[in-house]
Amino acid sequence: MSVERTQGSCLAIRTLPPLSISRCSHSSVSLDNASCGSPTWMGKGLTCVCFKRKGTYERVYINLTPLQEERQRRLKHRMKVHFDASRPDHQEALRALWSATYPDQELHGLVSDQWKEMGWQGRDPSTDFRGAGFISLENLLFFAKTFSTSFQHLLNKQGGKQVAWGYPFAVAGVNITFMIMQMLDLDATKPRTFVRAVFLQMLSENEWTFDLLYCIAFVVMDKQWLERNATYMEFNDVLKSTRSQLEKELLMDDVLRIEDMPSYSLLC
Repeated sequence: MSVERTQGSCLAIRTLPPLSISRCSHSSVSLDNASCGSPTWMGKGLTCVCFKRKGTYERVYINLTPLQEERQRRLKHRMKVHFDASRPDHQEALRALWSATYPDQELHGLVSDQWKEMGWQGRDPSTDFRGAGFISLENLLFFAKTFSTSFQHLLNKQGGKQVAWGYPFAVAGVNITFMIMQMLDLDATKPRTFVRAVFLQMLSENEWTFDLLYCIAFVVMDKQWLERNATYMEFNDVLKSTRSQLEKELLMDDVLRIEDMPSYSLLC
């Protein structure tokens, strides 16, 4: 990503095409008028938003391609699907998660004390999906299948620093999904951060960007947890720190794809 000064106080931020992002600061814009601006800014696939930063308001313009719009729509749909224990496909996803996590152990039932081994709060994991929905189960399953070594390492702390305490693995995964959803703010009508703009560019390169970002977030969170010798009471602080690290990496000049993020190298 390169930054180029244009007329007046405007900065144009250029990324890989076809995503076009521009930024203009206007100290005279009031908060009440910060939703958008002149209708002349609007066009098909073009959105803009003003937000306050260091005493001024900045407008973010994102011109989405049809591909980006479609992939964003699909992701938003995934985010709105609630976990339904009565649906056969949701039941099958749970069984698949168990098989990917414990391939040598037979699951005795979708409600069983066995689930506590994975870090669910009780015998029925379906009760823990309320915050993030079915996509949080999809994220865990994606992690378990795509980066099985990292997944098992985090689950069992194999070869790493052993701790006498820790975080509930599966529940932590649900919280990470929810954190990323908040960070990207995809439910907002208009984008409010450059992080979302960068993510949408990455999404055009790889449809699985959200799931890959989830895997990165998990290993970053675990790394920070161990480095801090954190306790369960500090989980929210570690999660906030993880979000800050992700945002920092996403906004690096040389990060144009999800694989360019420095912490992607932690996955194996």
